[in-house]
Amino acid sequence: MLSKILKDFTDMPKTLGYKLQHNMATLADEEEACTKPEWAYMFAKNIHGADIEKCQEVACKNPIWAYEFAKDIPGADIGKCQEAACIEPRWAYMFAEYVSGADIEKCQEAACKHPAYAYCFARDVPGADLYKCRVSASKDPHYKYHFDKDVFGDTKKHYYGLIYAF
Repeated sequence: MLSKILKDFTDMPKTLGYKLQHNMATLADEEEACTKPEWAYMFAKNIHGADIEKCQEVACKNPIWAYEFAKDIPGADIGKCQEAACIEPRWAYMFAEYVSGADIEKCQEAACKHPAYAYCFARDVPGADLYKCRVSASKDPHYKYHFDKDVFGDTKKHYYGLIYAF
């Protein structure tokens, strides 16, 4: 019985998702891979000789995969990926922190649309404009407290200028 099941399994056609996850895809699968952002990213990452521009075009339709593409694929157009990733605050923050060559100001503008990511941006990204991040983080008392505590190292608000403005 087990041998029959195993034979049926090996004879079963594999989906592209299965092929990509198990490194069974070939260049012939590129057309199908470029139908979904996740597949386009995985194809470009795992298949030598993949058309990077074509895969990037598809991957950049989703902020998550645009970020992953810029981070992991050599030869990716960082500006194009950043444009797509900065649609959502989370991926703008991640892009600025983990992708070399990111435009920090552009990522900060997108990340500061949400208090949590404004706080994380100020805490983790070198070159962040702390004033802009503090304005956004102050919209939520939780992140305002943690911003003062973790970024400035004090919650007593004795820093001149920046904190007194709020």
